[in-house]
Amino acid sequence: MSEMLRAPAEVKYAEELDFLESVDTDPKPFSWRLSPRMVRLFVLGSERADGLDREIPQKWFGDRTFVERSIVTLASDRGLLLIGDPGTGKSWLAELLAAAVCRNSTLVVQGTAGTTEDHIKYSWNVSMVIARGQSRESMIPSPIMTAMEQGTVGRFEELTRSTSDVQDALISILSEKYVSIPELDHDNIVFAKPGFSIIATANSRDRGVNDLSSALKRRFNFVRIPVVTNKRSEAEIVRFRTEELLRRHQITLDVPPTLLDILLQSFADLRAAATSATSDDEKLESALSTAEQIGVLEDAILHSQFFGDRTLRAATLAGSLVGSLARRSPEDLAILNKYLHGVVEPRAKQDDGWEGFLDGGRQAIAALS
Repeated sequence: MSEMLRAPAEVKYAEELDFLESVDTDPKPFSWRLSPRMVRLFVLGSERADGLDREIPQKWFGDRTFVERSIVTLASDRGLLLIGDPGTGKSWLAELLAAAVCRNSTLVVQGTAGTTEDHIKYSWNVSMVIARGQSRESMIPSPIMTAMEQGTVGRFEELTRSTSDVQDALISILSEKYVSIPELDHDNIVFAKPGFSIIATANSRDRGVNDLSSALKRRFNFVRIPVVTNKRSEAEIVRFRTEELLRRHQITLDVPPTLLDILLQSFADLRAAATSATSDDEKLESALSTAEQIGVLEDAILHSQFFGDRTLRAATLAGSLVGSLARRSPEDLAILNKYLHGVVEPRAKQDDGWEGFLDGGRQAIAALS
């Protein structure tokens, strides 16, 4: 792990997965490494009533019914589509599920405008084809085809950003559970082994980019992941990710609870302002997601570590917030300036923490103006 910038979930939590596998006595679908109950435990964490000899920490924060429906879908022959706004943890949930089910979350296709049918089926090693002709040895299987051959989980990120041709190719894979290779005369069909499934993610804000056809929608079970609005749950997510950051960078820096409260409240305020806005010019371009909150806090922590006195302060947090959220000039700067004067300034008269936040925000806006 020390040689990986970011270890996949099956590597990062290998010890937990080994433990759960060793005590798992429940029936397992297909070739799953863990039973559905243990998959849920791995993702949502254990409770005393589970009777385990060690605690399994929670890794994804959200309604347990979303996780349970996702697991049930993977145990069927349908694909799983996690859909929601940016920063709701869709990709992280997909990675955790794949790691728990088959100990491999890296068979991933990233959907973009440039994604082609080859990316979800196969391509060819040109030099081998020239030297020996087309054969299974000269074929380069896609991550999805590899998942089919191994009977494991393949992932498709940002499905709605890929073109209709790619989506149509996915329909046949989900329906027929095999891929034909017409270039070969023999051994020209790859059949999916039991346990093969696809977890796809889609950004609800991408509607209208490349909408899914009705045929493809029928092949997926939809699990909609809502934006986290509960402040306590959001605080747990931010704290969990922050602790991971500190461990990865080997930083010993405290995040005062008062500053975490200020960060959470500021995002709540800005979301409320965006909801009441009457035009796009009155809304920040940022989605104001939990993931962006984590990014703001990460930026502030690293700035304090490398260029400050290794103490996280409200002014640094405000500077990171303005720097991260002000993507349009002058529109976003005007919105943030209005927020500082209309909301933060009255609070600053009663709370020193908000006073430092106000000063840091003003300085950051002045530097960008």
